[in-house]
Amino acid sequence: MPFGRFAKFVVVGGVGFVIDAGVLTLALRELTSSVYAARALSFGSAVLATWLLNRLFVFDGGRRTSLVAEYGRYILTQVAGALCNLGVFVALVEMIPRLAATPVVPLAIGAVLGALVNYAGSALWVFGAKRSGS
Repeated sequence: MPFGRFAKFVVVGGVGFVIDAGVLTLALRELTSSVYAARALSFGSAVLATWLLNRLFVFDGGRRTSLVAEYGRYILTQVAGALCNLGVFVALVEMIPRLAATPVVPLAIGAVLGALVNYAGSALWVFGAKRSGS
């Protein structure tokens, strides 16, 4: 794993986290009282932003033949990471209900496990797999 690429991935992940946390907070304030509905919206926003940033700045996505297929692989990878992240998020909110009042805390804790899954999937499958016709 080239350290420079991993460092860039971490920076993109940080941007994604800020988007995720910001949309989560805004959605809870303006759209819904459900922490889970707000989390679904924040996740979708962060996935789109991080795919674009990872594609442009981390994994040299310009050599891919199909944006749709690549984004599909990225979404599947993100869902795997999100399931790990969400599992931690839900477990913490359910075990410590007062965390629902500060949802960014369980979000951050879950993000650590999710990030490891996301990097592995992105490096090995989404952006690392060789494509025909490149």
